[in-house]
Amino acid sequence: MYLRYGYGIDATYLLIILALILTMAAQTYMRSSFSRFSRIRNMRGLTGAQVAQQVLASEGLYQVQIVPVGGSLTDHYDPRSKTVSLSESVYNSTSLAAAGVAAHECGHAIQDAKGYAPLNIRAALVPAANFGSSFSWPLFFIGLVMSSGILIQAGILLFCLALLFQLVTLPVEINASRRALVKLETLNLLGTEEYSGARKVLTAAALTYVAAAATSLLQLLRMLALSGGRRRR
Repeated sequence: MYLRYGYGIDATYLLIILALILTMAAQTYMRSSFSRFSRIRNMRGLTGAQVAQQVLASEGLYQVQIVPVGGSLTDHYDPRSKTVSLSESVYNSTSLAAAGVAAHECGHAIQDAKGYAPLNIRAALVPAANFGSSFSWPLFFIGLVMSSGILIQAGILLFCLALLFQLVTLPVEINASRRALVKLETLNLLGTEEYSGARKVLTAAALTYVAAAATSLLQLLRMLALSGGRRRR
C-alpha cells in the first residue's frame, strides 16, 4: 500500500507471508507430534482422564472436575468453573500424547490453585485482547483510508493489547507443561522412555504459542511500517 518496491508490490506483504509460514509450520509440527505419540500406548494403560485425576489428587484439588469435550485438540482448563475439559482423543485414550496433554491442563489447574500471577494477568486481559484483535485492523485501515493519525494510533494500540495477551500466554503455557512433566515423573505415571514422548508433545504444543506471539509481532511491525509510509507521503 505504502512501502513498495519493483512493480509496485507492497513490501509489507512479506511480513504476512512470513507470519503464515511460522503459523503453519508450528501447527503442522504439533499435529504431527500428537498423531505420532497418539499411536503409542503408555505401559500403565492410564487414560487421559485417569492421569488428570491422579495429578489433581496429588495437589488435593478434588473440587476440580474432569469432563470430556468434543473436537480435537480442544483441551482446556476453565478457572471460572474449575473444570479440566479433555477432548475425545485425550479423555479415554491411553496414549503418551493423551497423558501429556491431560497433565498439561491439570498444570493450569495447579497454577490457578497456587495463584500463579501470569495466569491471573492473562485472565484479566481476555476482554481487552478480544476487543483488540477484533477491532484493531478495521480501525487501523479506516485510519489509513481517511488519513487519520488518531484512528491509526488507536488501531495500533488496540493490537498491542492482543499482542500483550500472546506474550503473557507464553510463560503460562510453558509453566503448565513444566508442572505437568514434573507430575508425570514424580507420580510414576510414565516410564523413563515414555516421559520423553510426552515431553516432545508438550514442546511441540509450546511452539504453537511461540509462533502465535511471533506472528502477532510481525503484524505489529506491518502496522508500524504502513503508518510510517503514510507519514512519508
